[in-house]
Amino acid sequence: MMQLDNIGLTLGDTPILRGVSLQLQPSRVTVVLGPNGAGKSSLLKVASGEQPATAGSVTFNGKPLAQHSAAHKALHMAVLPQHSSLTFPFSALEVVMLGRTPHATGTGVDAQLVEQAMRATDSWYLREQLYPNLSGGEKQRVQMARVLVQVWQPVDSGDRLIVLDEPTSALDYAHQQMVAQLLRQRADAGCAVLTAMHDLNLAAQCADQLVLMCCGEIRACGSADEVLQEDILQEVFQVRFHRITHPDTGKPWLIN
Repeated sequence: MMQLDNIGLTLGDTPILRGVSLQLQPSRVTVVLGPNGAGKSSLLKVASGEQPATAGSVTFNGKPLAQHSAAHKALHMAVLPQHSSLTFPFSALEVVMLGRTPHATGTGVDAQLVEQAMRATDSWYLREQLYPNLSGGEKQRVQMARVLVQVWQPVDSGDRLIVLDEPTSALDYAHQQMVAQLLRQRADAGCAVLTAMHDLNLAAQCADQLVLMCCGEIRACGSADEVLQEDILQEVFQVRFHRITHPDTGKPWLIN
C-alpha cells in the first residue's frame, strides 16, 4: 500500500537519506531503528509527505503520494510527529476530536470512536482537563488517541497508514508496553503502521518488519530475528549487545 523506491533526501549540501527502498503493507507493523541522526525521522517525513524526497518515488494506495489530495490523505493517513505543539486551551477531548475532522460520520459516531480511542490510550480520564496543563506523558497519549481515531475505521477508497515518530519517548514503562500492544491491535484491524523507536526490545515485541538505519541508509531489514544480530548492532550503535531469547515470547532480547 506504500512503496518507497530509491529515496534520496538532501538538505542544503547535506545528504540525509541515500537510496532508501521500503515496502509497507496493511496489517503489518514496521519499526525503524537506529542511532540519533540515522535518518529515521526524515524517512517518516518523506513517507507522510511532509518532506518531499529529492530523489526516488513514493507510491501510496496505487499512485504517487504527491498526487493525492489533502482530503484523501487525511482519510487514509494519520501522523504523530516527534514534537506536537498545541497551546490553545482545548480540553483533551477536544484535541482528540480533531482527529475526526476529515470524516462526515456525525457527532454521535465521532463521540463513540473518540471514547474508544481515548480508553485504548488510557487518556479517557483526562477528557475534561485542559491539554496545556497535562504532563508530557499525558499529552503524548492524548495525541496518540487523536491520531488513531483519525483512521479508526476502514475506508472503502483505500488502505490506512499510521505514521508515528517515537510514540513512546515521554511514556513510563507500563504505557510503553500499552503502545506496543496498541500498534499490534491497529495492525490486526487492517492498518499499516510505520513507527520509529529507540527501544530495541520493545520494537522486537511488536514489529513484523524491522528497519535498521545508519547514516541515512538501511543497513538491515527483515524480521526481529534477522535484524537484531549482535555484530551489526554493535557496528551501528557502537555498543556491545548480548542477545538471548525471551522465555515467554520467543523473540530476541538484547542486553548490553
